[in-house]
This record gives sequence, C-alpha cells and structure tokens, in this order.
Amino acid sequence: MLELLLPPPVDPLWDLTEAYGADVRPERLNLVLGVYRDDTGGTPVMAAVREAEIRLAERSFSKEYRGLSGNLAFNHAMLSMVLGEGGAAERAVAVQTVAGSGALRLLADLVCRTRPGTTVWISDPAYVNHRPILEAAGLTVRTYAWLDAEGRPDTEGLLRDLGQARRDDVVLLQGCCHNPTGVDPTPETWQALADLAVQVGWVPFVDLAYHGLGDGLEADLAATRMLAERVPEMLVAISCSKNFGLYADRTGCAIVIGSSRQSLRHVETALQNAARTLYSMPPEHGAAVVATVLEDDGLRALWRAELDEMRGRIEANRSGLARQLASLGWADRAASLARQKGMFSMLPLSPHQMLRLRNGFAIYGTTAGRINIAGIPADRIPCLANGIAAVLAEQPESAVHAG
Repeated sequence: MLELLLPPPVDPLWDLTEAYGADVRPERLNLVLGVYRDDTGGTPVMAAVREAEIRLAERSFSKEYRGLSGNLAFNHAMLSMVLGEGGAAERAVAVQTVAGSGALRLLADLVCRTRPGTTVWISDPAYVNHRPILEAAGLTVRTYAWLDAEGRPDTEGLLRDLGQARRDDVVLLQGCCHNPTGVDPTPETWQALADLAVQVGWVPFVDLAYHGLGDGLEADLAATRMLAERVPEMLVAISCSKNFGLYADRTGCAIVIGSSRQSLRHVETALQNAARTLYSMPPEHGAAVVATVLEDDGLRALWRAELDEMRGRIEANRSGLARQLASLGWADRAASLARQKGMFSMLPLSPHQMLRLRNGFAIYGTTAGRINIAGIPADRIPCLANGIAAVLAEQPESAVHAG
C-alpha cells in the first residue's frame, strides 16, 4: 500500500525551519515561525500564566475528560473577552478547540455539513494554512484583493471582489494584525464590509490569532465586536497561542453567532460531533490556565500589562527596522514597513531576493517575504536592515512592493 503514496507537498514554514536548524552559521536569524521572542531569543512563559499554573497544581485537579465542548469556564471567558457581556454574546455558543487551527477546521466542517460546497473567500495573500484547512473540509476557496501595488490596503479591490460574493457564501477575515502582511483595514473599511455583508447576505468568518499585539486588546477586538452586532450570523476562530504564549498547549475556541438563541439549538451538538471525529476532546491544561487568568482580577491585570509590554516591543522592533532602512537609503520601503501592525511584516523583496537574504546573510523568512517582527533580538535589527538593503541594492528592479 505505502509504495503507492505519491510525494506530498512539504509544509513551507517547517521546511524552512528545518533548513535553519541545519545552518551552522553563528549569525543565522530565524524569522519564519510566528513565535514571540524576547531580546535573548527565548520565548518566555508569561508571569500571569506561570502563576495560574502554580495555582492549578496546588488544587491538584483531576485529569478526567472535560467533555466534547472542553472547559466550559474557558468557553465563557472567551465569549466575554471577544464579544463583551450581553449583546451578541447572548446569541452565541462556544466550544474549546485544539488551538486556532482546530477552531478554523471545526468551523469549516460545520459550514460544509450545513451547506456542502459552500464558497469561502480568503485574502490574497492569506495565512498559509487557510486554504489547506478550508479545502480539506470540502469547501470551495476564492480570493479577494488585499494590497495595492504600493503595499497599501486595496480597499476598492476588496469591496469590489466581495461585492461578487453570493448570499450564504462565507468570507474569512482576519480580525487584526493580518498574517502575512501586517496590513489591516481602516475602521471605515470595516464598516463598509459590515454594510456589504448585511446587503449581500454573506457570512463573516473572523480569524482572531493576534489580538492584543496590534493596537491593544480592546482596539484589536473592535472590528469583530462591530461585525457581531450588525450581522445575523458569524463564525469566530480564536487562538490563545500568541497573546497567552501557550503555543505548545494548543488552546483555542470556536464561536458561532446566530440570529437568535433559537437558531443555535443544534450548533453546539454539531460542533461536538465534528470534534468527536477529528480529535474527540481538546486538551485541558491551556484552557484551565486561560480561565484562571481571566477569572481573577489580579492575574487578568498582570496579563494585560504583559501583553502591552509584548506589543510595545513588537512596535519598537518594527519602527527600529524602518529607521535603519531609511538611514540606508530605502525610505520608501521603510515607510511601507512602518505602517504595518502585529507580529508579521512583508518585506519588499521578491522570492529570489528572499533566497538571496537566506543564502547570503543567514536571515530566514518565507519565500513570499514574510518575517516575524516579534522574533528579532533588538541588537540584530541593524544586521537585518543591512541585509535587506544589500539585497535591494543588488536587484532593485525585481523588488516587490508587498507591504
């Protein structure tokens, strides 16, 4: 049987990570995976998370199964954090998932079971795993415009493309800190998207993976909350990997918002059934940690302060890189970088130039130009800027204004 298996495509991010691991150059710099790192290059455990883990250990909780919906206190905390108390939260259900990717897949399965062959629209470019997850669930994927030639939001193209979506199509939108570009819609564009969704009847599917790391937690959730109040139905996939630092604990949540509580009567069971066939029940530890943090005023305040500190470091890295590039004669490219938000940025480099950056300077980013701004030690920013400037100077005519 196994000899009949054709060579499958390799995951591009992990393929690059393996290449980085095999690189023996001491100056190598890994900016591939979306992991927050401090100035030492480590990924610290947040103090609020550490304290929550101590409290959980002292309580000696049982390792018994929690059930198909996972940790109910965690689910309630996610509804309250993302949607606020009352309003849309009163017509929503939530289930714990295996991280944000699990939430995406669970909700995609729900869409396919409800209406097989549904078309889901994603941005171009999109998070590398969006299309594979949606297509694996049996959905049809189309794309909408995101950036113009100068790396700015292509609002006209975005609204034009989504104006072609049909009633009951699903539109996947990243709620903040767009991956891979770092380019987000303005509040006015979010309002226009809500108008279009109500007018046409397509269903927003919001992916929240970086809230708190862009403009602050409340600001980063504003578009999601506005959409939830305006549209009759909506899907939300949430990851706790980045803003709680729970990467290995695989903690996420899937939220479905309906027109009324009555409209949701079969939704939780459908999500549970889908989970049962995918992974049965989600892991408990990370969800218990998050619930403990968000239910305690002191821990919640500590977490918010740490999250703001992380956001500040990301902003400092981005502005520092922009200043360095400008000082090296690339002010236009620096301005493009400075406008972006969140953990990722798209360098204005072609795939060939990204390969040159990797081979010539031991700087690893994706072929498309994405780098993890949150993964740069502050003292390596001049080195990164010098490498980018050198590659741009070698072949400036082939650079891509990717935002």
